[in-house]
Amino acid sequence: MTGLLSVLQYDFIQNALIGSLLVAIMCAITGTFIVIKRLVFLSGGISHGAFAGLGAAYFLGITPMLGAMLFAVLSAVAITGVIIRQSQPADVTIGIFWATGMATGVLFVYITPGYVPDLMPYLFGDILTISSQQLFWMMVFSLISLLITALLFRQLLAVSFDDEYARLQGLPVGIIMVILMIMNSVAIVMMIQAVGIILVMALLTIPPLIGLTLAAEIRTVMFYAFISAVSITIGGLAVSFLLDLPSGPAIVLLGAGILMIVKLSARFTQASRT
Repeated sequence: MTGLLSVLQYDFIQNALIGSLLVAIMCAITGTFIVIKRLVFLSGGISHGAFAGLGAAYFLGITPMLGAMLFAVLSAVAITGVIIRQSQPADVTIGIFWATGMATGVLFVYITPGYVPDLMPYLFGDILTISSQQLFWMMVFSLISLLITALLFRQLLAVSFDDEYARLQGLPVGIIMVILMIMNSVAIVMMIQAVGIILVMALLTIPPLIGLTLAAEIRTVMFYAFISAVSITIGGLAVSFLLDLPSGPAIVLLGAGILMIVKLSARFTQASRT
């Protein structure tokens, strides 16, 4: 325990802890709406679409996360447009973006001249490598997400639960969906540094599922999701340090374990009452 506390003096550990809190905010806000709307698979398509942006950024010599952000937002808008127009099944569109995003990213990395970059941190994450600049942008987006959620909470909730009913109430469902998907895409890119493209769906999904198991009122669900995300990210970080494991998989596996315990406890409690 002494060794674990002694590492808190290092800047990269402090950055990782602050990053964990900011990731938790994104999980609690965006993740809850995505889980309620059942768009987790769509998040996977966006995250893999972001990989194309990473590859293109390496090829063009620009900041990788900037390329990932651009491609993620464009993928989110394109997929949302197909879903709203219902021009073809949503799962087909998401599957196309999922596969072509990865393929495009790999192709760009392959044709980039010179040194081939190590993509493991982007695929599986490494929260210990979060920089102060990345923390700044994570903080900015977290504040923007909180502001948008506060201003459009009822609209986002209505569209997440039943977009047909929301449309009958006169709400601009298409615009609200685009806003939600852009929030989702930016959150995904911000969380790539923590758990990577392949595992980001789990981190976006597990805390809200824990919250939905423990509560029914959405604000309370978000609160539990935030507490769960903080516990999962910081706990996973501690486990990775103590056992010398990669932080991304450690965070996700700890989250899956906690979700299983919460689900079993809720089922046992419900059974004991009947």
